[in-house]
Amino acid sequence: MDSAEYSSFRRKLVRWYADLARDLPWRRTNDPYRIWISEIMLQQTTVVAVIPYFERFLDRFPTVADLAAADEHDVLRLWEGLGYYSRARNLHRAANVIVKEHGGIFPTDLETLHGLPGIGRYTAGAIASFAYDQRAPIVEANTLRLYCRLLGYDGDPRSKEGQAVLWSFATDILPQKEPGRLNQAMMELGATLCSPREPNCAVCPVQVHCAAFHQGTQATIPRPKTKIAITEITEVSIAIQHRQQYLLRRRTAKERWAGLWDFVRFEINRDDQTVNVGQLIESVRERTGLSIEMGPLVAELKHAVTRYRITLKCFMAQRVKGSLTATDEWKWVKSADFTDYPLSVTAREFAERLQEDGVGCLPFD
Repeated sequence: MDSAEYSSFRRKLVRWYADLARDLPWRRTNDPYRIWISEIMLQQTTVVAVIPYFERFLDRFPTVADLAAADEHDVLRLWEGLGYYSRARNLHRAANVIVKEHGGIFPTDLETLHGLPGIGRYTAGAIASFAYDQRAPIVEANTLRLYCRLLGYDGDPRSKEGQAVLWSFATDILPQKEPGRLNQAMMELGATLCSPREPNCAVCPVQVHCAAFHQGTQATIPRPKTKIAITEITEVSIAIQHRQQYLLRRRTAKERWAGLWDFVRFEINRDDQTVNVGQLIESVRERTGLSIEMGPLVAELKHAVTRYRITLKCFMAQRVKGSLTATDEWKWVKSADFTDYPLSVTAREFAERLQEDGVGCLPFD
């Protein structure tokens, strides 16, 4: 585009945004803290899913100082269900940096923002743009797709070359006045009309400026991500009961769902046609120091984590003897207190099964 085309593009898009933009809670503020929370939550998560989490999170932690002062346990509990828990841990870490190194005042410059834990180039640009109306470019999932189609770029948008093309365009398109509004408008267009499949080009306000539309290549631009091979695995989760309490373990920093609590859980050979109860008992003894009596299979859950598709077999068991090893963080917890602990999605589902009438009443005690 030349300067005249840029101006025409901006006018049309901003006018469309003013008339049809969704009313979202994080768009009603220029508070960098609230904008930051929303941007982190929206990473790989839908707007519909984020809104109730956003509102609950800010009710509990209304300021960056409140978040910094919180226990990570409480932060993870509020985050439970959103997934990608490193986002929550980085929020907590960054809040502490802001309080300790910046006096509780949110940084305003891109470089400092980018240096905070969990804040990448896009998130730094979004905060600078939406909170401070700085001329900061942004490229995220929706604008990546939009920019590729506007430019007719059929290369790999995630490659070094592709990223250079898109970030350059994202910078060039911004006006000197109110760049934050245009960034919001481009994100909105990408999220609503310029969808991954069957974009609604007929009502697009900037259709005339779109190379992909003129070439008829909307369906093939942008180039899709390379598919990742899926690995099938089988795991067991064992709720060990002792005196009406269940054993929970806090997952370590090197594991998936670090910082969350779970029942005793480990992988087994998925090729075995039947579960070897003796092997489960021995595996539990090695991990916990406890001897157990196996109980019934309560549920079989299926879920996906990155490139893994997991079948989780959920059993109950009873402690017979032995003492817990000191190498892990363990707690005996009443089922009524499960809500006080941040659990993985599958652990929460298992916990709810245990709380159902009849399921948690084992014949052991």
